[in-house]
Amino acid sequence: MNMQVSTAVIAPPPPRSLEELELPIIMARDILIKTMFRKSVDKLSKISVAISLPPNVTQELIDLAREQLLLEAMGTMKATGDNEMGYQLTDNGKARALDALAQSEYFGAMPVPLHIYHRQIKRQSIRDIQITRDQLTGSMGHLVLPDDLISTLGPAVSSGRSILMYGPPGNGKSSISNGIRDALGDKIYVPRAVEYSGQVITVYDPIVHSSAEEQEEDPTSLRRSGNRYDTRYIRCERPTVITGGELTLNMLDLNYNTVARTYQAPLQMKATGGVFIVDDLGRQSEPPQSLINRWIVPLEEGKDILTLQSGEKFEVPFDTLVIFSTNYHPNEIFDQAALRRIFFKIKIDGPTQENFLKIFALVARKRRIPLEESALVHLLKKKYPSINNVYANYQPIFLIDQMIAICEFEGLPYQMTPDLIDRAWANMFVKHEEIVK
Repeated sequence: MNMQVSTAVIAPPPPRSLEELELPIIMARDILIKTMFRKSVDKLSKISVAISLPPNVTQELIDLAREQLLLEAMGTMKATGDNEMGYQLTDNGKARALDALAQSEYFGAMPVPLHIYHRQIKRQSIRDIQITRDQLTGSMGHLVLPDDLISTLGPAVSSGRSILMYGPPGNGKSSISNGIRDALGDKIYVPRAVEYSGQVITVYDPIVHSSAEEQEEDPTSLRRSGNRYDTRYIRCERPTVITGGELTLNMLDLNYNTVARTYQAPLQMKATGGVFIVDDLGRQSEPPQSLINRWIVPLEEGKDILTLQSGEKFEVPFDTLVIFSTNYHPNEIFDQAALRRIFFKIKIDGPTQENFLKIFALVARKRRIPLEESALVHLLKKKYPSINNVYANYQPIFLIDQMIAICEFEGLPYQMTPDLIDRAWANMFVKHEEIVK
């Protein structure tokens, strides 16, 4: 029986007052004047958009800065066609802005205190997603998979726990990982930045996060519908971070920018609420066992430990579906204690001959190359026995693209012959021989 689809994620409510912002007041004030200094914004509506706060909260902050003689009112700007009050930095305000920028270059959207962000993570937890068979099948409809694989993958994905996919190379582990990502489907809210202990950690990354924002309205309107939720967040597709052989342990730590004096969230924090795919495990410079050891606490306890430049350690929520993919047998690269921490272990084998032919026919149709019975018989009876009839998902694409390249070079119409099969096959495997140096 299919599981029920999860309901829409609850959006983060906007702060209704400066008190509800729960940021250190000096920090909030400094971000305001740094933003006005850097962006040259001077009206409430524009300042509100620049710091991602509702107009009434922005006005509270402006009033505070005015009381401290850091801002001054310029009166209304009737010449521009509106009656909005203008504000500018005083000499003291400019001096304070420069001093604050020397301490941290961060300006723009107000960060979300880490403990408030934690509440939003619970509202949109990956573990609350319940994928149906139809959703998973739909996201992988372009793949030819063994009949029982969806039945195995479904509970693994819906658990929101860790998954290890292993098996021989070229059989679609990466494509399956991407299909899992595509099946998630719903939207979550990613903070532009979070605050902890007076430090700013940027989280939103346009390379990782795919914005699903509604069309922007007039930024000068004080009644923007964007304030239906906290605009310090960006509504996004559930994020997916994919790493391969380049993954190192220090990529999982906070990245401190010594010039800007701000932090950037590590990869797994950017993936919060989504999927973290570690592809080609075993190809990294770090031993697989070391990488898994780094994940033990997050996988078991749902929290990660990060460290500031000062050496202070703090906890952040770990709410991520981690998918490890490897061409090695798990027993070759992990000890049993590490394997226990990975909730699902799924072997991805090569296709049967029947599924291989299905894939071959699908690729041929897509590439518009006609199938030829004599060429297929030659492939199955002469070529594959030489490699003990071991089929792989990548092989149809490789062979057909090779034949197309030959046809285009020779000026032939797309075709499939035993001779073309032989020439394509020769490029799929490198003959073992001694090279005289």
